[in-house]
Amino acid sequence: MVILHTFISEKKHQKLLDTYLDTFSDDFKNSVLRYKRWQDAQLSLLGRVLLQYGLRTYYDISDVVVDRLSNHKPFLKGQKLHFNISHSKNLVVCAIAEFPIGIDVEFKDTAVNYLDFQFQMTNNEFQKIHDSEDKTDGFFKYWTYKEAVIKAHGSGMMIPLESFEVIDDKCFLDGQIFFTKEIFIDHDYYSCIASDDEMIKSVKGIFEQVSLG
Repeated sequence: MVILHTFISEKKHQKLLDTYLDTFSDDFKNSVLRYKRWQDAQLSLLGRVLLQYGLRTYYDISDVVVDRLSNHKPFLKGQKLHFNISHSKNLVVCAIAEFPIGIDVEFKDTAVNYLDFQFQMTNNEFQKIHDSEDKTDGFFKYWTYKEAVIKAHGSGMMIPLESFEVIDDKCFLDGQIFFTKEIFIDHDYYSCIASDDEMIKSVKGIFEQVSLG
């Protein structure tokens, strides 16, 4: 497993577009250029750049096609590897693994009030966060765990967050068991990975901050 990350930069934006955009398909290029905010365009672009870099550097794969399953989850066509991309605020991460994987990162926004999200929690989850000494910390850990599971499952927003619970780094969803693991990427962000493969609990992985542009 390889987990790569980088940070967006307005100063480098045009150079990043000039350097990397033409290395992708016209469909992806157009999807990046449709964004009105430079932040959104760069987050989308750098997620794929990290994937490209990781496949080439750690798996000796230089040419790959990203396709989508019927549930719209992206996958690597013709490869046994799996990947997932997440971004929040100024951080972009890409996880590549030999097993299905979901990853989620969230910026530590102290302005977020966990009470605003109570309807998206089970009673047990809400009570656990409410009783915790640091409620912001408790909320974001809950959020990243559940988002990572949903991304590992692949059905996106079709699954309500309150419909399942993560207990002791494990949960049941649609008849499958998913395992979660909190990881560290940056002090200002919470992050978690998830998979239906129990290997995720023991694999250490390679972590790299990638300098681009």
